Amino acid sequence: MSTRPRADDGAERAPRRGKVTLPELARMKAAGEPIAMVTAYDYPSACVAEAAGVDIVLVGDSAAMTVLGYDSTVPVSMTEMLVLAAACRRGLRTPLLVGDLPFGSYERSDEQAVENAHRFVKEAGCDAVKLERGGTSVDRARAIVRSGVPVMGHVGLTPQTASQLGGFKAQGRTAASAARIAEDALALQEAGCFAIVFEAIPAAVTELIMPAMEVPVIGIGAGPATDGQVLVFHDLLGVLGGRTPKFVKPYANVREQMVAGVAAYVREVRTRAFPGPEHTYGIDPEELTAVRQRLAELREERRQRVGV
Repeated sequence: MSTRPRADDGAERAPRRGKVTLPELARMKAAGEPIAMVTAYDYPSACVAEAAGVDIVLVGDSAAMTVLGYDSTVPVSMTEMLVLAAACRRGLRTPLLVGDLPFGSYERSDEQAVENAHRFVKEAGCDAVKLERGGTSVDRARAIVRSGVPVMGHVGLTPQTASQLGGFKAQGRTAASAARIAEDALALQEAGCFAIVFEAIPAAVTELIMPAMEVPVIGIGAGPATDGQVLVFHDLLGVLGGRTPKFVKPYANVREQMVAGVAAYVREVRTRAFPGPEHTYGIDPEELTAVRQRLAELREERRQRVGV
C-alpha cells in the first residue's frame, strides 16, 4: 500500500490560475508570454507538472523509449498511448493535455486519423492531439480539426520518421531543408493547427520563419525565438541518465538520487536495520496471547490429522 500523490503536492508551487485553453495560448503568444510545455507519461509526473505551473503537457510517443523501453518511438501502440494519457489526465487540472498520435495511427486515411484523435479525447480525456510532418499529415490535421479536435503540428526533426531524415539529427541546415520546414509549418498552420512544435532546427532558421507564424510555436532545440519551449520530462530531470541531446538542459539528477535511495534500502534490508520498531504495527498483549493459543490449537489439530 502506498500514498497516492496529490496534483498540488510540492514545496514550491507556481501561482495558481485557471485552465489553459487555446484562446489563452493565443493570448500568451500575442502578449509575448513564453509558453512552458513538458512531456509526461503517468500520474506522478502529471502531478509534478501541475504543481510546477506547466502550461501544456504532451503525452509524447517518446514514452516508447523513456517508459516502455523500446528502441524508438515507432513500436508504441494506440492502446499504450491511451493508458498513459488517461493516467496523466487524472493528475492534471490546469495544463492543456495533448496526446501524441503514434506511428501508424493516422497515416492510412483521414478516417483513421479522426477515429484515433477522437479516442484520445473520449477515452483518455485529452484536450488536443499532435501529429508529425507536413505532406499528407497536413490533410490529416485538417480532417481532425474539422471533426472538432484541436491539433498540434510538428516539423523539423520528426522522430517517427527519423530514419528517413538520416537519424536523430538537426534539420534545416541546408536551404532546401529549411525551405521544406517552412513550407510544412505554414501548411499545418493553414490546415488549422493551434500550435506547432519546431524540433532540432538551427536558431537562425527559426528566426526567419517565426514572422510568418500566426499560431504559437513551441521549440525543442530550435533556439529562443519560439513562443515557448518543450523538454522531455525524463531528460530535464535526469531520470534515465546517459547521453542527452544537445538541446537538453538537465535541471536535476533524479536518477542519482533514486539509485542512492534504493541502494540505502537494500543495505538496511540486508543488515536488518529496516524495518525498525517505528515501522511496525503493534497488538494488544491479550490479543497476542489469544493468537498464540489459537496457533497452538491449529498445530495440534494438524498433528492429529496427519498423524505426526
